[in-house]
Amino acid sequence: MVFSSLYFLFVFLPLAFLLYFITPVKYKNYALLIESLFFYSFGEGKLVFILLFSSVFNYYVAKWIQKERKKGIILSLVVNLGILFCFKYLNFTLNNIVWVCGLLHLPCPLPALNIILPIGISFYTFQALSYCIDVYYGKVEPTQKYINFATYLCMFPQLVAGPIVRYSDIEKQMDDRRVKLDRIASGVERFIIGLGKKVLIANTMAGVADGIFAMQVDELSSSLAWVGILAYTFQIFFDFSGYSDMAIGLGRIFGFEFLENFNYPYIARSIKDFW
Repeated sequence: MVFSSLYFLFVFLPLAFLLYFITPVKYKNYALLIESLFFYSFGEGKLVFILLFSSVFNYYVAKWIQKERKKGIILSLVVNLGILFCFKYLNFTLNNIVWVCGLLHLPCPLPALNIILPIGISFYTFQALSYCIDVYYGKVEPTQKYINFATYLCMFPQLVAGPIVRYSDIEKQMDDRRVKLDRIASGVERFIIGLGKKVLIANTMAGVADGIFAMQVDELSSSLAWVGILAYTFQIFFDFSGYSDMAIGLGRIFGFEFLENFNYPYIARSIKDFW
């Protein structure tokens, strides 16, 4: 993990920026897509084909939704959520069925599987769904350029950990964005702030929380338990906040302006406001 992080910061990012900035404007989406697919395949190998399938399927099904609204959106929901269920919850479901059958001493013909969970599948699946749903409600026209949609879905700054970006929010930026020095400086600053939140605060709090949660119950005092709760609270806050800052910062360097999506959730006044 340390090697991967160092590789990302000191090898991949500089080369990605260089390739992107020397690429002519009309081919920048191609450069960003190639970089994103390389980034994903470096960590996931052949599982990149699931991401590619999602980009092709949702590109065409969105066009179909415009013609057959109800059939199209049902197909989109079934396929996207079906893929997500198979990779994320099928292991859990089958293992629990096998466990219950064993507990009741019943024969169970179902095998226990070991399906590998692709990194970021929740984010890019729900991002693809958000696009199809927006097409269904007429909030956005299905793009006629596959390269635009594939770049939107696979964009590495927010591919693995979000935030989920609606296509309608960056539709115009896909064909018309300008890379300016002040925006690059702002993006670098935002990325460094996010990296600091993740590495210096979230990871430190994770070490404290994991150590306390690993203790036996009879070893815990009430004050130590509260320390663990607060450490975990800060860990998940700065984890998500840090990743969001890094994604927004990287996007800004590449000329995109992602919407803010992490607005002090712990002071939300309702569940709806929180989410």
